Amino acid sequence: MADKRVAILGAGSWGSALAHLLGGKEYPVTLWDRDDGLVAQIQELGVNPKYLPGVMLGGTVTARPTMGEALDAATWAIVAVASDGVRGVVAEATSHLGPGTAILSASKGLEAETGQTTSEIITNLLLDVAYGGLAVLSGPNLATELARGVPSASVVASGDPAVARAAQSLLMTERSFRVYTHTDVKGVELGGALKNVLAIGGGISDGLGFGDNTKAALLTRGLMEMTQLGVAAGGHALTFLGLSGVGDLLATATSRLSRNYRVGLGLAAGKPVEQILSELHQAAEGVPTAQAAQVLSRRYGVTTPVFDAIAAVLNGSKSAIAAVEELMTRGAREEFSF
Repeated sequence: MADKRVAILGAGSWGSALAHLLGGKEYPVTLWDRDDGLVAQIQELGVNPKYLPGVMLGGTVTARPTMGEALDAATWAIVAVASDGVRGVVAEATSHLGPGTAILSASKGLEAETGQTTSEIITNLLLDVAYGGLAVLSGPNLATELARGVPSASVVASGDPAVARAAQSLLMTERSFRVYTHTDVKGVELGGALKNVLAIGGGISDGLGFGDNTKAALLTRGLMEMTQLGVAAGGHALTFLGLSGVGDLLATATSRLSRNYRVGLGLAAGKPVEQILSELHQAAEGVPTAQAAQVLSRRYGVTTPVFDAIAAVLNGSKSAIAAVEELMTRGAREEFSF
């Protein structure tokens, strides 16, 4: 185990849950965050009191205040910050990466302005940097449930199958966490990101008091849009029926543990998105990804009425009930015609 040393960049709930998982496997883990006060608390208590209270991270997990300390001798660097922070964090990390350090992106979102996935951002930033390969992680993995050790599954994807298998070996546990490999990096990332927008829609539907018929219709039509958009961007259709697509959608669009679902509940109650995010105290990836989905929809000429409706509610141009009305009064068409 000593040959695997892991640096986790980002001490939010997801980064801390991964630290707990890897600490349970007795890997040396360093957890970095920009919040020096939080780093000090984690180091003192062995717990992240802000984002994952009550969960001991493990005796092999230490918190570090500087990027250089966190990445020193790391064989894996896990990027676990919100998508809007990936560019800045990876740019800062470049001078500290060793040629043998492999990178695992665990951020499930898209850059709002460009529509880029995290792997695209990372690859572009590291064009002139020697490192040990890149993989992405996605799946129906709510941080608190992963930390509780409930049976869960996920998928790691890389253009290099050997890197995907190495990430699988790093993360997979004997009883609680199954990890599958994939080579469709674009599809896995887009599935994991775009379902967050639909999860907001699921929260809106429930918040408005609609029933299971409504949410099933919304999520199914949204899944079709997500698949069409993902395929147009270079992903494979079957990927969106896997863990990073429909699997993650089932978890995040129905669970009150999901921040994106709770954003939808807030929108249905008429709250502005700024207030909702302030009350969450954490990022909700579906908010910037809704904007990114609009960028991709225009770029690839894909019609996405469900994604458009959710984006309109988020940006305040439509009320939740008006967006539903607009979807329900669209002209009649064949099922697989948008």
